[in-house]
Amino acid sequence: MISAKADITLVGSGLAGPLLAIELKKRGHGVKLYERRPDMRKVKISAGRSINLALSTRGIHALRAAGVWGEMQPIIIPMRGRMMHSTAGELTFMPYGKDETEVIHSISRAELNIALMNAAETRGVSIEFNQRCTGYDARTGEVRLRDEESGDERVVEPGVTIGTDGAVSAIRLAMQVTLPRFNLSQQYLDYGYKELTIPAGADSRHQLEKNALHIWPRGNLMLIALPNIDGTFGCILFLPFEGKGSFAELDSDAKVRAFFEAQFPDALRLMPGLLENYNANPVGAMVTIRCSPWHMEGRALLLGDAAHAIVPFFGQGLNAAFEDITVLLEMLDRRGRDARATAGGDAGATRWRQLFEEFEVARKQNTDAIADLALENFVEMRDKVADPRFLFRKKVELALEARYPGHFVPKYAMVTFHRLPYAVALSRGRVQDRMLGELCAGIERVEELDWERAEALIQRELAPLGELQNA
Repeated sequence: MISAKADITLVGSGLAGPLLAIELKKRGHGVKLYERRPDMRKVKISAGRSINLALSTRGIHALRAAGVWGEMQPIIIPMRGRMMHSTAGELTFMPYGKDETEVIHSISRAELNIALMNAAETRGVSIEFNQRCTGYDARTGEVRLRDEESGDERVVEPGVTIGTDGAVSAIRLAMQVTLPRFNLSQQYLDYGYKELTIPAGADSRHQLEKNALHIWPRGNLMLIALPNIDGTFGCILFLPFEGKGSFAELDSDAKVRAFFEAQFPDALRLMPGLLENYNANPVGAMVTIRCSPWHMEGRALLLGDAAHAIVPFFGQGLNAAFEDITVLLEMLDRRGRDARATAGGDAGATRWRQLFEEFEVARKQNTDAIADLALENFVEMRDKVADPRFLFRKKVELALEARYPGHFVPKYAMVTFHRLPYAVALSRGRVQDRMLGELCAGIERVEELDWERAEALIQRELAPLGELQNA
């Protein structure tokens, strides 16, 4: 049977889905949200697929705009910088920003998902669980759903469908097989990840510095740990799938323990359940997905990971998806109340098609840029953060930012603490990397920096940020 026509259907109630639903509901739309998984508030979702997230300026802006940022305060932990751990247990702290206001926030994916679903339902959004999208008909706009518990199948016919269903998007698959020139690129890393845990200490206290992201960089491999509000740390081990020092090589408990004793001895002392964790949790894959177009006429749109999944090494997957919502809503609001009316008929489809085309043009160059930045940052985190010369360049960056705040902003800060377009951060970051190479050559201390040369380079190669800084 065909159900009553809905205004907007969102497929996927992960992170972007509930937040977008809140904002669309606020603008007067009827919104239906369908999720293939069971309700995680009632059924425990299997472990090993719940990487902690790093929430920063772009994501916070979207949460504030939706009026739900205050509801997130109990589940976030500020992280002021990276704490590097050497094999000898020596610690080196590298702040993320220029001062204490520039921090990122560790948040559990599950806790954030629950908070957003609660907020959406409180605001009148209906969420149906165990509803797997099995197809989308581009001609009619019908979404086919199967109830994962009963096996019953049905069809809904929304005016507009938005796929917020992640990297394995069913809506994207339907577009791929329907559109004659649909472009899709999937680039998997040769590295996988496995989730582990550092338990809380006495009185549920954190056993490591609470307000830091901990990194054990070891060249071709890496362990990281992010704090949770219950005193634990969510740890992620990154290794190659195959070859020396890979997941394939660690095929026994003895080899896993020996590996951690050699590479992460200080972490091992805090992980009494290492082997149980290691054996219970799967090895995950990491993929960069780029596709085009993101829309089908005025009927369907891809948003977030469904359109542009990225690897997690800049902590921007969540933030980029939330920024998609910010940009889409700004464009929707600019079109006025007519564009926000119930989608239907040829005129409505035309308005939505124009909106979706404008949205993709505005966003794709930036999501392609953050995909590149995330891949670059993997190499930085894994190979460079323990290098004294790299740490020195970071000090020089902060010194240049302090003296030339309207011109020089470190690449990490442009991405994380500002809302500059990602494409601008990528292009300016590459210019600044060349400048840093010149300015840091042959010196050991910030006091030795040639400030006249620095000013000449900045004036010649970096236009003032101006309004872009708060875009």
